[in-house]
Amino acid sequence: MTQTNVPLVDLSHQQKQINDVIREGFDRVIAESSFIMGPQVDEFEEAWAAYCGVPFAMGVGNGTDAIEIALRAAGVGPGHEVILPANTFVATAGAVERAGARIVLADCDEDFLLNPADVAQRVTSRTRAVIGVHLYGQTAPMESLQAAVPDGVVIVEDLAQAQGATRNGVRAGALGHVAATSFYPGKNLGAYGDAGAVMSTVEHFADRARRLRNHGGTVRYEHLEVGFNSRLDTLQAVVLNAKLALLEQWNGQRREAAARYQQLLGGLDGIGLPRVVIGNEHVFHLYVVRVPVRDRVVRELNAAGIGAGVHYPSPVHLLPAYAHLRHQRGAFPVAELLAGEIMSLPMYPGITIGQQEQVAAVLRKVLER
Repeated sequence: MTQTNVPLVDLSHQQKQINDVIREGFDRVIAESSFIMGPQVDEFEEAWAAYCGVPFAMGVGNGTDAIEIALRAAGVGPGHEVILPANTFVATAGAVERAGARIVLADCDEDFLLNPADVAQRVTSRTRAVIGVHLYGQTAPMESLQAAVPDGVVIVEDLAQAQGATRNGVRAGALGHVAATSFYPGKNLGAYGDAGAVMSTVEHFADRARRLRNHGGTVRYEHLEVGFNSRLDTLQAVVLNAKLALLEQWNGQRREAAARYQQLLGGLDGIGLPRVVIGNEHVFHLYVVRVPVRDRVVRELNAAGIGAGVHYPSPVHLLPAYAHLRHQRGAFPVAELLAGEIMSLPMYPGITIGQQEQVAAVLRKVLER
């Protein structure tokens, strides 16, 4: 059999299922010229809130804006500290600084999730919020994070990588006071460009988020405060409505693929497979394994046509942009250890058994060398 390349992400399987619905939806928006905040945006916000199990959802322009708006809506600003994991995408940290607050990093555990015990050690009188990042497809231990901080500290979710995941039967987005997500195209629920949303169980947080995304007001030419231009456009809402109807099906396919990897790679020496934390239902946005000499393994996999990648190669405190935090190497030992070993294998709805067998066969050869 001729060997073919296996990409890290392939959106074509999803695209084929929604093409007709998308075309019809786009035609309607174009005919109505309702490009900004059209009725499809309201439709998506209502459906997304119901899916997450929260009373309020507000579409915004992208995931980074979503985190910043969520923080500001919860009253986070200058003089406050926000605790977040050292192992997260840089946008989480950037949004905190954009909101005017001070970044306080904490270490993760070996399941890649924010460690509540370390969070508790970093609380001060200025701590206003904790961001639990639901990394790679499963939720952070939100109830333990809540218990690690005093009453009044806002619990924020960053669920960009865990749309549809649950913890103890509660869906991501409904586990804290306010939540943010990205609908970047490669996410489990992705748009055709940048898009995001803020969700909340607290009405006055939702009201303020709704104002902040639209120049500080919800009525035309009535601006109650300084806000942003960060609205979910109607064409993206069409895409998200179409994809949301299939999200559970696609997440199920991701879980099936993850189970298949567990079988194919389970007896392989030199590799650490992902674990599902008790109480969590994982949606495997990424299938992240741990391997020694990771960079060599990724290079050899890529050379053999296997689309392996790294999410993320450096903790926040070791990025040049955050040198001002003044953390030295060794400050967050678990995050640093994982950053040198993690590797993402191809994972997407529609990945075939044959493709996964090919990934496993090539990885086995690479690790045996």
